[in-house]
Amino acid sequence: MKDNLKYIHQQPQIRIVAIFTLIMDCISTRMPYRQTNAFTKLILDYLDGDKKLTPFFEHPPSLQGVRQAIEKRKKYPVDRNTLAEELNRWYQTVDPSAAVTTNIKLLGQQNTFTVTTAHQPNIFTGPLYSVYKILHVIRLAEHLNESLPQYKFVPVYYMGSEDADLDELGHVYINGEKYTWETKQTGAVGRMKVDKELVKLIQRIEGQVAVEPHGDEILSLIKDCYKEGTTIQEATFRLVNALFGQYGLIVLIPDSAAFKKQMIPVFEDDLLNQSASGIVESTAQELEAAGYKVQANPREVNLFYLKDNTRERIIKQDSSFRIQHSKTTFTREEIVKELSEHPERFSPNVILRGLYQETILPNLVFIGGGGETAYWLQLKALFDNYKVPFPVLVLRNSFLLIEKKWAQLIAKLNFLPEDFFMEEQQLMNKLVQRESKQVLKLNGNLSAVEQLYESFKQQAAAVDITLEKHTEALKVQSLKRLQELEKKMLRAERRKFSDQQRQVHWIKEQLFPQNGLQERIDNFIPYYARRGKDFIHMLYKNSLSLEQEFVILAEK
Repeated sequence: MKDNLKYIHQQPQIRIVAIFTLIMDCISTRMPYRQTNAFTKLILDYLDGDKKLTPFFEHPPSLQGVRQAIEKRKKYPVDRNTLAEELNRWYQTVDPSAAVTTNIKLLGQQNTFTVTTAHQPNIFTGPLYSVYKILHVIRLAEHLNESLPQYKFVPVYYMGSEDADLDELGHVYINGEKYTWETKQTGAVGRMKVDKELVKLIQRIEGQVAVEPHGDEILSLIKDCYKEGTTIQEATFRLVNALFGQYGLIVLIPDSAAFKKQMIPVFEDDLLNQSASGIVESTAQELEAAGYKVQANPREVNLFYLKDNTRERIIKQDSSFRIQHSKTTFTREEIVKELSEHPERFSPNVILRGLYQETILPNLVFIGGGGETAYWLQLKALFDNYKVPFPVLVLRNSFLLIEKKWAQLIAKLNFLPEDFFMEEQQLMNKLVQRESKQVLKLNGNLSAVEQLYESFKQQAAAVDITLEKHTEALKVQSLKRLQELEKKMLRAERRKFSDQQRQVHWIKEQLFPQNGLQERIDNFIPYYARRGKDFIHMLYKNSLSLEQEFVILAEK
């Protein structure tokens, strides 16, 4: 059934569209990212097509931009045989869907391209936005397949399994409670193994979600994927495939000697000449000069040494190379030999990661969050230097999920869901001014005061011109005190609305945990436990492709 579109709010440069769907009996509302007050100036200007940012990307985030990217990508060879071999090696460990099997075969064809997102292997997928990113690549690939039928487009989740930041990847929030994996393992998180501590963590989470209608279903899946002794990248591979394989999503794990062999020339150049450092630093200075904050800072050498349970920075010291926090050192000749014989032991940092991704994939579009998009805007000159096609950058989808009880309370307070992107005090001021029987604004009277002081100023100036400035100062002082009175009147009246204040506070806490976006904190497990596979399908049906708007999903 086609969605019924209805405009419910209209302001200059602001558009909010409500989309009434039958999926999960939800109302989907779209709003501009700028209106959320949750994204940086850099990202908002990029979405608005600000000309100051034109030098920092290749193609606009549009269908025309994708067409341009195709023409560029056609001229760049990709080792599709190695790609297929590595994917088949991983998919032998699971029972892939027909859609996944078809997409792996399609990747062998020269007219097939990928749409990619990347994310680290957070335990149990981490915050909700990881799910949103994945569904976005799926929907965009579908959209491109429909819009450009002469080509084929495959959605890819590129797993950043070499990330060693366990503090970031080793915890999850379930119903507001933080669960942390207390392990003594070190190195790349993807290579770590499910241990007794992680099994205990799953058992603790079980107490939270087992009582829900689909709690046993999601817990059974989690337990099946995160079996003791399994690596985190294997567990994440299995979980993501189980959740999204039906949509044809390809999961790619780049921690591979075969893939990294293709990067030897770039890695060697970084080790010996430190080219990337100077190029990206120059771009960072240009961005700062344009008034933007830089997201990522290059290092002299942008590679880690990855071996066994360690992933440590490679530090250049005169003519030798030292592995941080170890006694291992290499001469210039030794490190070149090590790279040639063991490319899998070299791991790119954020500066080179994108270049690696775009080298091993026939990729056109990269979908990332605000921070990811920001650091990709620092990389265009680096791609130009190595003659690798720069992808179309698309900001990932964002959702705000509002359960029925909160949606009902919002309606009872005569607010719209999008109003809750305002600060709590602003919400209460709006409510009090709307509901109070008292006149709380002195606007008309303030205008009268201004006019009165203007007549005083003219009268005083006629006596002595120097008194004009004195009278103006008195006017400013008087208006300031009257405005303070107005604020005091509003605060006094607001105390009469203590019940509504409490309700507004509750809603804000639920929808914006830790004063941030819900998607950056909450995990998908409680939502799946309540709604099952329909939760994923609801998000899938409401995911956008190239619209670049924030989506609110409220249960009716």
